[in-house]
Amino acid sequence: MKKRTVTAAIAVVASAAVFAGGLPATANGSTGRPAGCVQLAPSNGPTSPQQKPTTITTLQQAYWCIFDHYYSGSVLDSRALLVPAFSALTRELQRRGLDQAVANMPALSGDRRADWAAFAAVYTKIEKRLPDGPAARQAIAAATMLGMVDSLNDDHARWQYGPAPAPGPLGFKVSGVQCCTRPDPAASGPMFVTEVKPGSPAATAGVRPGDEIITVNGVPPYINGTMQPGVLDWINSPESPVTLRLHHPATGETSSVTLSPPTSPPAPPGGSAPPPPSVNSRLLNGDVAYVQMSAFAPGTADQVLAAIADMRAQAKLRGVILDLRGNGGGLGTELEKLLGAWEHGKPYAYFCDIHSHCTAQYPDNTPLVHLPLTVLTDRNCASACDMFSGAVKDLHLGTLVGTRTAGFASGPLYQYQLDDNSTLGLPNAHNLQANKEVAATIGVAPDYQAPLTPDALSRGKDPAVDKALSLLHNNH
Repeated sequence: MKKRTVTAAIAVVASAAVFAGGLPATANGSTGRPAGCVQLAPSNGPTSPQQKPTTITTLQQAYWCIFDHYYSGSVLDSRALLVPAFSALTRELQRRGLDQAVANMPALSGDRRADWAAFAAVYTKIEKRLPDGPAARQAIAAATMLGMVDSLNDDHARWQYGPAPAPGPLGFKVSGVQCCTRPDPAASGPMFVTEVKPGSPAATAGVRPGDEIITVNGVPPYINGTMQPGVLDWINSPESPVTLRLHHPATGETSSVTLSPPTSPPAPPGGSAPPPPSVNSRLLNGDVAYVQMSAFAPGTADQVLAAIADMRAQAKLRGVILDLRGNGGGLGTELEKLLGAWEHGKPYAYFCDIHSHCTAQYPDNTPLVHLPLTVLTDRNCASACDMFSGAVKDLHLGTLVGTRTAGFASGPLYQYQLDDNSTLGLPNAHNLQANKEVAATIGVAPDYQAPLTPDALSRGKDPAVDKALSLLHNNH
């Protein structure tokens, strides 16, 4: 298997964790040293799409940016950043057969400036001894950066160099994965197909939802209950044809298919392809509004409410099923607008600084819908989706059905640009849910467990929707 290439400390959907509001960031000991970074507007990416080499100057920017803007930056020990960064650097040297006698961790004292000077001096010696050409230098710098960001152990801290990977060029999604490319630590198999994109290589080859994946290129997706990351690489970032051995539960059929990655993305007629819809809706059983929302993207709360209003004009509604499975999060303003359709005046969450000073967050005064609500959740309901689900449960606004949410809910994310045109994402506060509990790394448990199964999918069934319909009809 090829080695997995990581471009971000936490692989979440781009901009999936940007919240409105939060606590103001303050500079910390910035006098007399370089500015750490430049904050970007929530909707903007780097000012230039052209990536530049990541250098010791870039690493220095990120180092000070963390102290200036991260949630615990004011009390963070420099050694807690630099030791993991150096450890990651030496691992990458060893992996490439480039280890050096000078690659020794310098003595650190906890003084931020002195520790950075010592670290930079050794890094510069190492860099001078690397082979000519940019590849090794960039790989070493990237490993060092990721080691530093990973040391924060924060699901909303990330470093993005280059465009975010577009997972699934073969056109299908699988179970046991969070935010497209990250193995779910709670999953144990089997791996099965959850979605097939029309017109994709997978669809053309006859891959169907519910197909259990026995092997990928001859390798089982799970070995001793642990997902193999290399299998996800083959599925999400194939560089050559991928052979799947499949079992279809509904028929008992076992087959093999070989999928070739597209050589280039298909050119849509008339120019650029429009973004995929974030909201889909339909009337179920003649009296239940079903609305699927794939992200808290700009304008989606209005789309959801408009869809409910349209269906309300067609029928006397018994309730609303809001399907947030696969929702990677998005803007806090959208969360607050949608939540305001079911609750006014009660805090849905708290943003807290390192000293436990917390600011209550409130829904908007959106006109109330006055309909029973059932929310469908899964392990890909992340960030703003975690928070929305937690508010629904804590404030008793409705019922959660499905599986536990992702637990990617550490805090409101802000993006900062570095001199290589990469972005560093850092939360400047940590979240507590409405009852002041922590959801980060834990998620929100549903009121009723109704996971997707390969057997149900292969028969065209959806246990979560069926359970939600039952609850709405029985409680009406």
